[in-house]
Amino acid sequence: MPKSKITQSLLNTSLYKSRNLLKFCYILLAFVMISCGNDKKTEATTDSTENNTTETETAEKTSSKTIMFFGDSITAGYGLDDTNDAFPGIIQKKLDSLDLNYQVVNSGVSGETSAGGRSRIDWILNQDIDVFVLELGANDGLRGLPITETKANLQAILDAVRAKNPEIKIVLAGMQMPPNMGAEYTTQFKAIFSDLASENNIEFIPFILENVGGVKHLNQADGIHPTAEGHKILAETVWEVLAKVLDFE
Repeated sequence: MPKSKITQSLLNTSLYKSRNLLKFCYILLAFVMISCGNDKKTEATTDSTENNTTETETAEKTSSKTIMFFGDSITAGYGLDDTNDAFPGIIQKKLDSLDLNYQVVNSGVSGETSAGGRSRIDWILNQDIDVFVLELGANDGLRGLPITETKANLQAILDAVRAKNPEIKIVLAGMQMPPNMGAEYTTQFKAIFSDLASENNIEFIPFILENVGGVKHLNQADGIHPTAEGHKILAETVWEVLAKVLDFE
């Protein structure tokens, strides 16, 4: 075969191979691009799923309602090893067990008087509240403070809650004093709470320490603050009224 034909043949063969190689590269490149595209779609789908899950969880948390327990050392759980053993914490466990979407906030301060509660109520009301449980006055009574003063302070707290949002459901916890405070004072003190409940048309717990106050084995050494077992009974006393407020009985 003449050299020119051989050269031409080799050139054609080389060109053919080059074209095939180029086609192969195009096909490989297209495959890689498609694969990358699928990966991005998978990542986008995963991100979207995660975002939707996060948004759902956030919405669920946001939609939960708040129960505020506003009180003194009884609410705070003074003397307990774990403050979650105080009656508000027990109420939270009760709500969770019933799958009720409520978040309990314990705003109890040991030693708090009605005047102290009145001074901090505006700050407390900076957050959204659906149910407000007021448990104050015991320290006023133990100090022998004037009945009119205690009632005025508690009324001011109730007024502040109503001014914040008239839709907030309010529960007032009653308190009683031991006999050594004198018959006249103890009678007038007890009447503060029933009068306020009636005048403000709010739910009422007649005596939050019912079946606990004065019972030695249910109170700590000071004879005033309930033990963990005592708080379980308090929680049941509170729940009887709270369940009505939540329309759940």
